[in-house]
Formats: sequence, structure tokens, C-alpha cells
Amino acid sequence: MEIRGSCVCGAVQFTIDGRPSAMGTCHCSRCRKLGTSTIVFIKRDQFRLLRGESEIRTLAPTEHYAYTRSFCGRCGTSLGEPLSPEDSFPINAQCLDDDPGVRNAMHEFVDDSPAWAASVHSEKAK
Repeated sequence: MEIRGSCVCGAVQFTIDGRPSAMGTCHCSRCRKLGTSTIVFIKRDQFRLLRGESEIRTLAPTEHYAYTRSFCGRCGTSLGEPLSPEDSFPINAQCLDDDPGVRNAMHEFVDDSPAWAASVHSEKAK
């Protein structure tokens, strides 16, 4: 199973070989504002950057945050962490062109989600 992914303008393209290990949504203000709320977790050996490494820009974490976030320098699409040196890292699920074969199984920092996100709040109440 090969999953294709890209940014909006196509400058950054990648593939993921096999199913991601998990999908989840972070509701913290940083992830929401960066457009990286829903992510899939993959292993380093699954990921292959096909093009656009020189287009990837990074945003270092500020206090209270642990992760560097990456985005396309041309179109601004949030990518997750495709340049991460870690063995496992997140990729923005919105960048996937194919079905990853996993579904969202976790929500974190739900208390940080805005009041207008009523469906998130009702999920929490279940």
C-alpha cells in the first residue's frame, strides 16, 4: 500500500509505504492555527520525500510546545514534520492524496478547542 501526499501547489510531494500507525487530532491553539490539527503517525522507513525538500520551511517550537512544524514555502501548506530525525513522526493528514487506511482514534487538548467546535465538545461528553 502506497499513500501519496503533497502540498497544495505540488512543490512538496511524498509517499508513505504502508499504513500509518495512528491518526489523531490535537486541539491546542498552535496546531489549530498552523492547520496541522489532524495528523497521521508514520515511521521514518515508511516515508519518502519525492520532491521539494528545498521548499520546506520550519517553525521552531516556542515555550510549552515540543515539536517543530514544517510547511511549504511556496503555498504555505502545513506538512507536519517531514524533516524530523525521529524514528516516528507526524504528517498532516490533510496532505494525503490517498486513503491512509486508518481513522481518527484520539483527540488531545480538547479543552483548548474553541466554543464553535461544538462537535468536538459533544464527542468529549460521550
